[in-house]
Amino acid sequence: MINQVYRLVSPRQIEVTYKDSSITADKVVVRPTNLSICAADQRYYTGTRGEEALKKKLPMALIHEGVGEVAYDPKDEFPVGTKVVMVPNKPVEDDPYVAENYLSTSHFRSSGYDGFMQDYIFIRRDRLVVLPDDIDMNVAAYTELVSVAVHAISRFEEKAINRRGSFGVWGDGNLGFITCLFLKTLYPGCKVTVFGKTDYKLNHFSFCDEAIYINDIPEGYEIDHGFECAGGKGSQYAIDQIIDLIKPEGSIALLGVSEYPIEINTRMVLEKGITLIGSSRSGVADFQRTVDVYKEHPEVVDYLSTLIGQVIEVTSVQDALNAFESDLSSSWGKTVMNWKI
Repeated sequence: MINQVYRLVSPRQIEVTYKDSSITADKVVVRPTNLSICAADQRYYTGTRGEEALKKKLPMALIHEGVGEVAYDPKDEFPVGTKVVMVPNKPVEDDPYVAENYLSTSHFRSSGYDGFMQDYIFIRRDRLVVLPDDIDMNVAAYTELVSVAVHAISRFEEKAINRRGSFGVWGDGNLGFITCLFLKTLYPGCKVTVFGKTDYKLNHFSFCDEAIYINDIPEGYEIDHGFECAGGKGSQYAIDQIIDLIKPEGSIALLGVSEYPIEINTRMVLEKGITLIGSSRSGVADFQRTVDVYKEHPEVVDYLSTLIGQVIEVTSVQDALNAFESDLSSSWGKTVMNWKI
C-alpha cells in the first residue's frame, strides 16, 4: 500500500513523500484524525534543535502527540472506527529493570523516526490504547503530554516517602497545569500549590488549593514534595526554590527539559536528604493509566479542554505550515490540527 508521508526536509519546509507500507498481522492501520503540536516538534520545524541533530534526523515526519481511528486490523481485534491514542515510543527489547522509555534502543516517533503526519499509520497493536467513544478527540490529541505527567507521578509513587500531605508544582505552562490537575485528582485530600509568574496563566489553575507567585512566596512556607515543570533556564531557579521549601527527605520530580547544564545546591540536597527523580517521556502503561483516569474522572477531560489554544483544519501541506506558524505566536495552550489532508 502506497502511503503519503509529510516530512520536514529543512526548517519550515514540508514535502510529500511516498512510502510503500506492507500490511502485516502484527500491525494495525490507523487513520490519524487529531494531531497536537509539541515544543519539541517546533524546535525541529524552526531549526533551533541544532544543526547536527537536523542533519542526522531530517527528513522526518513530525508530531508524536496524536489520536485516530482504526482503518483496518488484519486480526479483527480492533473494530474499524475504534478511537485510539497512538503511543510514539517503539521499544525493540525488554529489560526487567529499565522502562521502555529509558532504553537507548527504543525508537521514538518524530525524534529520528517518522511521526504521525501521514495519511495512515502502520502501528504495532501493542502501541494502541482504546479511547472512550464519547471523548473530545481534540483533548485526546495531547494525551501523550498528559502521559508524561502521569509517568512522573507514577515514578514519584514508587520512590518517594509516604508523607504526602502537600505538593508544590513549579511552572504555569501546559505541563504544570496537567501535573497539578492529576495530583489533585489522584490525591484529592492533599494540598496542591502551583508556583508561577504569569497572572493570566495562573488564573487557569482554579482546581488548585493555592496559586503563589514565585517572587512572593510567604515566609516559612513548606511542602512535602515538589514537581519541577518549568524547563529551560527557569528550571534552575525552580529547583533552587523547591530545595529551600521542601521538608527533609522530600522528593523533587524533575520534568522540565533544559538545553544547557544548570546549577543545583547539592549541599542542601545532602543536608535535607532530598531525592531527585528524573522523568522523561512515557510508556504504554502510562497511556493506559491516563485513559483510565479519563474514564473514572470525566471532569479531568473538561479541565484539560481549557488547554486547547486553537484548532486548525489541515487539508493541505500549506495548512500544516500555517498551523506550525500560528502555534509559534500562541500564548496559551496547545495547537491541535484536525488532520483531513
